[in-house]
Amino acid sequence: MLLLAVISLSVPLALRFSARVNYEVKSEARVEANLVEATAGHLLAPLTAANRSEIALLARAAATSIIGRVTVVDRRGIVLADSEYASAIGTNYATAGRPEFRAALGGAIYQAERPSQTLKQPLLATAVPIRSGGQVIGAVRITQLVSTIHSAVRTTIIELGVIGLIVLALGLGAGAFIAGQISRPLRRLERVAREIADGDLDARAAVEGSSEQRSLGESFNEMTDRMVRLLDSQREFVADASHQLRTPLTGLRLRLDEARASGVSADAAAEIDAAVAEVDRFAHVIDELLVLSRAGERELPGERVDLDELASRVIERWRRSADGRRITLEQSLEADSAAAWCATADVERALDALVENALHYAPAGSVVRLTVDASAIEVLDRGPGLADGEHEIVFERFHRGSAGRGGPPGTGLGLAIARELAREWGGEVTLENRPGGGAVARLQLRSPQ
Repeated sequence: MLLLAVISLSVPLALRFSARVNYEVKSEARVEANLVEATAGHLLAPLTAANRSEIALLARAAATSIIGRVTVVDRRGIVLADSEYASAIGTNYATAGRPEFRAALGGAIYQAERPSQTLKQPLLATAVPIRSGGQVIGAVRITQLVSTIHSAVRTTIIELGVIGLIVLALGLGAGAFIAGQISRPLRRLERVAREIADGDLDARAAVEGSSEQRSLGESFNEMTDRMVRLLDSQREFVADASHQLRTPLTGLRLRLDEARASGVSADAAAEIDAAVAEVDRFAHVIDELLVLSRAGERELPGERVDLDELASRVIERWRRSADGRRITLEQSLEADSAAAWCATADVERALDALVENALHYAPAGSVVRLTVDASAIEVLDRGPGLADGEHEIVFERFHRGSAGRGGPPGTGLGLAIARELAREWGGEVTLENRPGGGAVARLQLRSPQ
């Protein structure tokens, strides 16, 4: 906008100035010619040797003032004085193809641009008659190179352009400074918002800038404080509820065990076993809710974790369960070294959830492979895989994909727990379909510091 403003002002100003300079040059030439005519009038009548010297001095003085060539002729057109060429004195200019002298000696004022046969350039010729007693007794002519006039115009236009550029630079500098003063607090507020979005709930915006920006910072901090309080309340509620539910569930399971041990019919025993399984499933859900409620608290310190060793421990922990399902667990290392910065217990819990999920869906007789890369572990199975549009929704709490709804029982919290724990240490968990059938769960972690 500033550039457009400078251009919209400079271009008309340059055009107007060019026209004004041309007008001023022509006016100045006419005024100077009239001054010479007024002074030379009494020197031509009568014309003496002394007067000739005076006319020559007058022509040179006028030429210096006007920056041009001044020529004075008598009534016949004979040159009496020439500011540039003394050799021209005595030449008859009335018959030398110079229309300005013919016009002036005829009593008219002449001013026009014409080509110069001598200089091969266009000239601005201004000629006025010299009168005495109402009679034309001579003429004075002033010639100026048009290129000199145009050069002066161009120089002035360039100067205007330079001034415009200086104004533009100053305006842009002032605009950048003002914009920086306005946007700098907003950029810092954006960084704080990103930090909070990444999990740093202790970050707060600096209250700075204008009154509106300060009000925005205060409102943002108030919103963050309220959000933290709500999250803390939610976590405390889930944790308290989980703890409170454990005691009655334990009591219920003991009563069911006692009822079965007391001797009941086969049908009643089957119902009691089903009830015990439901109680165990409920207890498992409570345990996983408790894990989710504590995610983000970073109770454990970070350390360098060897992912190859971690994968080996997880395989050993799940080998009996895999054997019971007739599934083979395998491990491969795809890099020279594989390590990450995290808490061992958190990553083991996340990897447990992925392996458990793979064992649930892998068919009997298949292989579940753990592939260890530089800072990631992939769990590959040959289960049913993911339906279209389920790549992200399966990470929502209590949501089970289309394969899970018709497959083995589960809580729908395992993948959510794995992702929460991975993100706590700057990592991520993704789930994709595996070429040839099955799924690939990738646990990507942050490289060691």
